[in-house]
Parts: sequence; C-alpha cells; structure tokens
Amino acid sequence: MAESKKKRRARGEGNIRQRKDGTWEARFVIGIDPGTGKEIRKSVYAKTQKEVRQKMTAAIAALDSDDYKEPCKMTLTQWLDIWATEYLGGLKPRTVVDYTDSIKNHIKPALGAIKLDALTAHTIQKFYNALAKPSSAGGKGLSPKTVRCVHGVLHKALQQAIMIGYIRANPTDACILPHLVKPEIKPLDDQDTARFLEAIKGNPYETIFLVTIFTGMRKGEVMGLTWDCIDFGAGTITINKQLQADTADGRKYNLVPTKNGKGRVVAPAPYVMQLLRAHQRQQLEMRLKAGPAWVDTGLVFTDGVGNHISPHTVYNHYKRIVKSIGIPNARFHDLRHSYAVAAIQSGDDIKTVQGNLGHATASFTLDVYGHVTEKMKRESAERMQAYIDSIKKSG
Repeated sequence: MAESKKKRRARGEGNIRQRKDGTWEARFVIGIDPGTGKEIRKSVYAKTQKEVRQKMTAAIAALDSDDYKEPCKMTLTQWLDIWATEYLGGLKPRTVVDYTDSIKNHIKPALGAIKLDALTAHTIQKFYNALAKPSSAGGKGLSPKTVRCVHGVLHKALQQAIMIGYIRANPTDACILPHLVKPEIKPLDDQDTARFLEAIKGNPYETIFLVTIFTGMRKGEVMGLTWDCIDFGAGTITINKQLQADTADGRKYNLVPTKNGKGRVVAPAPYVMQLLRAHQRQQLEMRLKAGPAWVDTGLVFTDGVGNHISPHTVYNHYKRIVKSIGIPNARFHDLRHSYAVAAIQSGDDIKTVQGNLGHATASFTLDVYGHVTEKMKRESAERMQAYIDSIKKSG
C-alpha cells in the first residue's frame, strides 16, 4: 500500500520535458506547503534542452544555498510606471520630465514588453546600438550624450529594482556606451567681447548679458537670481538656485536648486555690483509705475510687473545680437566660457575659478579649460626665454 502512494520528491529535485509548442520546461520542487503538505513546484523555460537544464541547475543551486528567488512576473513597462510615479519625488521637475520622456520615447517602445528579470545585457546593448544608428528613412541616430542619458535612466530604474529585490543584478552594468566626444568650447575672444558689449548697449536685457559674461553664471542662475542673495555691503552674490522649466513646452517655471545642488558665494568685480545697484533703482521705478499690479517675486530680473522674464526671449535677443556681429553660432553658454577663460588668463588660480563657476572639482575645471593653461605655460616659457636672452647679452 505504501508503495502505491506517489513518492514525494525531495526539495531541489526536478524534471525536464519538451512542451507541445517546442519550448523546454524544467520543473523542480522548492519546498512543502505547511498548510496542505503538498509540494511547491516552480518552472523555468527555454528554447533548448541545454539552456533549460542550465536554468534549472542554477535555480537549484540557489535553492540549496537559501538564495533562491522566484522570477519576477513584472514587465519592464510595469516597473518603469511604478518607478516614475513613486521614486522620482526628490528630483527637480525638469529632470523628471527628461526621465519620463526617455522612458516614453525610447525605453518602453523597445524593451517595455520584456519581463524584468528576463532583461539581458545583450538585449540592452542592441537597444543602445539601435538608438545611435541612423534610421533607414534617413533620420539621424541619437547623439552619444543622449544615448548615455537614456542609459542613465534605465540604469537607475533597474538599480532600484535590485534594492527592492525584484532582480539580482543590473544588466546595464555590462553594456558598452558610445564614446562621448567632448565638445570644443568657443569662448568669445577679446575682439568678439568688445563688439558684443557694444552691440548690447540699449538692449532691454543688457544687464543680464553683462552679469553673465562677467560672473560666469549659468543662464538659469542669472534668471533665477533674487535680491536677498546680493550683499552690496560685502560685494558678494550667493548663487543657490536657478529658474528652470518644469514642463516640456516651457510654459511653467520654478526656482530650483543649482545644477549640483550646492550654493556658492562669488565676489564679482565692483563693476558688476554697480550694474546691479543701478538695476535695482530701475526696478524700483518699474514697481512704482506698476502699482498694485506688481508681483513681488524677489527676482532681480523681471518684466514690468515683477514676473520672471522668459529665458526663451532672452535667448532670442542674444542670438540676434551675436548674428549681427558675425558670430551666429555663439551659444549663450559661451558667455560663461568667456568669463572662465578671461579669469584664468587674468591670473586667477584654477581652484578660485572652480569655486566661481560652481564645478564639483578643480580637475573638472582644468579638464574643460586646460588648453588655456597650456597657452599660458607657453607664454611663460617665452617670457623666461626672453629674460634668459637679456641676461646672456648683458653678460
């Protein structure tokens, strides 16, 4: 009678069979249900017998070491929806928009239907390669920088899935990303700067342009500057926020922390503080003229009733100006580069320039503006050679 009873399999035992659809299934026991006394079985699937055997062997090995984890049934789309909703609360609004755009436009269409724990480095690598490849319709592939941004979003989402326990490892770690070519910076030279300063005279945003080129502040930092951050007595400016769009179309803006999340205090040239003092008087006149319609935002640069100025409007004015002086490809960010180069050439040490620009490290600043210091080294060598020649002649 005992022999007629079905023999109970031990924990970890399994068997392999080929299903009617041609795929292979390996079933194995992971334990006994304490309530019913029945075996708890799990299955893994593969296209070949060899592959399914390897999967079963790996699962049983994990079971023996008490490291077994059931495969996650969730698709990548399902997890990305949860991640974007629940885990991006601490990011800047614009960053959230960028992340969700990458998910919607790139990641979901290509990988969204794949089960979370079925994602492999090879599949993701093919996805990255396809993003960078020009389309058959003639469209350009994404730039290396954009591909890296998409990778960053996917990597962060999968890293959170690891922390929760949905997957064991991050398959994006094994992927090779496209080489990022560092763009050549193009600061305004002395002649361009002189022509630019002449061209902006009388422009409604003249002071914005002057403060930018003589402090190296980012556009969002200048546009988000508030009066409580300006200390006329000490001659300093505290840069701790920026004006940033929180929607893709740029219709709504918020004041958010600076790019690296850290504030900094700069001591600009007295000329800059004089400009700001004069601008403060002009704003007071606008405030009196606006009367009850004035909105007290505390911003330094505002429209006629105290609201922030549209960064797009300032940018359009800038582009018309640089086009008029023969440098149509100059970017607004080149004003920041122009400040940095001028500061280094004037004798400021790299650590000071780093602090004024708000870079994370001096090595980053040196990497961006190293060509300037190389030029200074050559000029120093030439001056020393001239000195040596003069000494030899006098001897």
